[in-house]
Amino acid sequence: MTTAATDKPGLPPVARAAIWMIGTIVSFIMMAVASRQLSGSFSALQITTWRSVIGLGIVLVLLTVYGWHYTRTAKPMLHLARNTFHFCAQWGWFYGVAYITLAEVFALEFTMPIWTLILAALILGEKITPMRLLAVALGFTGVLLVIRPGFIDLELAHLTVLGSALGFAFTTYVITKFMVTTEKPLTILFYMTVIQVPIGLVLNLGDLGTPKGIEFMWIATAGICGLTSHFCMARALALADSTVVVPVDFLRMPLIAVVGYLFYEEEIDIFVLMGAAVIFTGNFVNVWSESRRPKS
Repeated sequence: MTTAATDKPGLPPVARAAIWMIGTIVSFIMMAVASRQLSGSFSALQITTWRSVIGLGIVLVLLTVYGWHYTRTAKPMLHLARNTFHFCAQWGWFYGVAYITLAEVFALEFTMPIWTLILAALILGEKITPMRLLAVALGFTGVLLVIRPGFIDLELAHLTVLGSALGFAFTTYVITKFMVTTEKPLTILFYMTVIQVPIGLVLNLGDLGTPKGIEFMWIATAGICGLTSHFCMARALALADSTVVVPVDFLRMPLIAVVGYLFYEEEIDIFVLMGAAVIFTGNFVNVWSESRRPKS
């Protein structure tokens, strides 16, 4: 494979990680914009399925290049469980993009690490330290600032995005923890797409809609950026500590607020930005405290 510009020896790892994180941010923003552009003609369920179809096409090309042995798995039922939940989480995210502001979607999505802390304690038996407890408290304080129950109308989309963050936390950080010992990343990607495509086809009753004109471009953007966002994040985390990556990732929040304001006339809500900042603080407190713990 061709060496990327970010892998040049002259660039320190932190700088290379920051460049990869820019790719992550651009990918997430473009996926949100593509979904919003499609939401007038396609349901969230159809968009979710189209994303899986595009992803499967890309994964099949990668398997052709790197070898079909990556389709072998030791944990087929775990893949099935993971991707059933993951499909639902994706649907919740795309549904939220269609009905609430992009800033609200991204702010609530930042609760994923908070849900991970709770699930890790409940399912994996991990200890809840005072700093982790503080992170959870800050996270839910931030959620209350974003949705302000009793002060603004609580939409179903707010709940689906929160459920989406919970679903992503469960599939990405809990179930995957049981898979990484035997499953390669390309194997996980293959089963993610090959399982989710038929799930989507069944739920859509075989009707994915008929893309017209520029809709083909937006569907391709959603599918491609869905993969590149996670790839770029993984590359960044491989090059630098989470304490470096997490603050850069938070730049998504003000940037998506500006995108919503410029292209969709969405008001920049100070409470949403404040809530996102509080949620981010909770995430960073946890990342910082974990980085200072002695390695076992």
